[in-house]
Amino acid sequence: MQFRKDINGLRAIAVIAVVLFHFNPTWMPGGFAGVDVFFVISGFLMTGIIFRGLDQNNFSILKFYVARANRIIPALALLCFVLLILGWFYLSPLDYRTLGYHIASSVGFVSNIVYWMESGYFNATSIEKWLLHTWSLSAEWQFYIIYPLVLVTLKKWLSLNVLKHTILVGTILGFMFCVVATYKWPDPSYFLLPTRAWEMMIGGVAYLYPFRIQESRKGIVEWTGLVLIIGSYFFISKYNAWPGYYALFPVLGSFLVIQAQRNNSIITNNLIFQKLGAWSYSIYLWHWPLVVTIYYFSLDENFIYLGLALSVLFGFLSNKYVEKIRFTNNISSFTGLFRCKPVYIMIFVGILGSLTYSQSGFLFRLSDDLQLKNINAMTAVGDWGYPSANLKVGEHKVRLIKGSGDKNILFIGASHIEHTYPYSEALNTDYNIYYVTTGGCFIAKSYVNPTQNCANIQDYESLFSEIKFEKVVTSIYTLKNYLSSDEDIRKKQIALRVSEYDEFLRYAKAQSKEVFIVLGEPVGPEFDPMLSVRKDLKDYVDVSTVRETYEIHYEALTNLKELEGITVIDPVNYLCTDICKVMDDNFNFYYKDKTHMRPWYAQKALGYLDIVFDL
Repeated sequence: MQFRKDINGLRAIAVIAVVLFHFNPTWMPGGFAGVDVFFVISGFLMTGIIFRGLDQNNFSILKFYVARANRIIPALALLCFVLLILGWFYLSPLDYRTLGYHIASSVGFVSNIVYWMESGYFNATSIEKWLLHTWSLSAEWQFYIIYPLVLVTLKKWLSLNVLKHTILVGTILGFMFCVVATYKWPDPSYFLLPTRAWEMMIGGVAYLYPFRIQESRKGIVEWTGLVLIIGSYFFISKYNAWPGYYALFPVLGSFLVIQAQRNNSIITNNLIFQKLGAWSYSIYLWHWPLVVTIYYFSLDENFIYLGLALSVLFGFLSNKYVEKIRFTNNISSFTGLFRCKPVYIMIFVGILGSLTYSQSGFLFRLSDDLQLKNINAMTAVGDWGYPSANLKVGEHKVRLIKGSGDKNILFIGASHIEHTYPYSEALNTDYNIYYVTTGGCFIAKSYVNPTQNCANIQDYESLFSEIKFEKVVTSIYTLKNYLSSDEDIRKKQIALRVSEYDEFLRYAKAQSKEVFIVLGEPVGPEFDPMLSVRKDLKDYVDVSTVRETYEIHYEALTNLKELEGITVIDPVNYLCTDICKVMDDNFNFYYKDKTHMRPWYAQKALGYLDIVFDL
């Protein structure tokens, strides 16, 4: 296939958006959609390779895989190897251990699954993951494995023409599934192939069903596509559920630019975009670790501009000296894979990453005290005592702790209700204790979490209609989440949430005998085991600093009209003196992260909940 300068320029438009978004999201709030543009391009090129081979009856799945390995693995492996070397000198064992795990998953092309299981793409901790961006490479590689297998299998029974129609129908069905799945399962939908495959398949549709456009009208088609792509970069943000139906804008835009086939376009075929397009893969690889470096070492914002320059420089060098290495592609049997050098490179780097993980980041680099602190931090991270739902009440997912009596207590809210579960479970009271929660959500109905469906707690009326509760325990911890940066809008949002929370309190008081509000627990970076060992933070936080964190919550309390008859519990009064300790004398961390208690500490420290259980 003739080299398409318009597609190469489209790569530049994609990588520019992703890089700008990652270095400073305010520059291009929807720049992450550049990945979706890459997916369309990839689908177009891969479909062309496969169908030309099928049409000529000479397509080799093995050669296809080897060609993809030759293209993707060397530059990725080099980045991982460099990170391993630098990490030895500059990362804490806890971070180095995590890096090793992520390197193994990245070169094994399963990192999208790993990152989905860890947290959401826009989660605050994502900025700490040196290879987060490789999720898209893993999704593509999984597509490369499955797509030709499916097409070659179907070709045994279907003609090429029917196969084309099948891809078209599959693309439409894939988009429909993506829209539904993004709403129901936002985190897996972002990372996993089933909701991303249609984006690559629509690239295939562009190859299989090329538009016949008069030369004079190609510019209109191209500009329509560019407007859709660039518009999505500015009018979509991380607060929109993604990919979902919003992804249609950059994906359809990419489809139209490809269909326009304007190799002489001043937009895509200019010197700068042609160079950036050629270097785009390596720029994409190197830019994200530079973003993480700025965050990890708390560098000044001015380093953003240095990071941008280095992303392009490293991308150029990687493209020239790594991507252009010509590995053999003349492999016709599985035994020929022994001549595929990128496979050895992948295995070698994967083993290094696995060793780094299995050896706990090579703790021997530290003194005995620091080794103990790091070991305890590794144990603390991810130590969570909230089980999966074991009951369904209507549409509500519930964790039920069965008591010996017939009276019920409801704990409803976000993750700061969830971490009280180990304490309640250990009490063995007469009460049946119902936990109805969704992390990152707030009970006010105007509150929207872009990555979570909050109906489990916001549709509280249907829950109360099913079960009679003696007591209700809730929290206002998430009140301040997902607020606008505009001060006027922010004030209106808070006022509306406070008003809606009042409505909930009024309803809860009418439906039960007692209502309790649990305010926020002590929080801060010092509580985070990972940050503590990374930056050698203090083993306490000043109580005044903790109080400042909750200024919005304390002010909201003064504006609630339904507080009469409600018991307000302030954990800070119980857990702190003039300071709030974050660990004991043996470096046993109380929290698993900045804000969430570990089960053993919850069981030990949450005596302030005894009033709820009449203890």
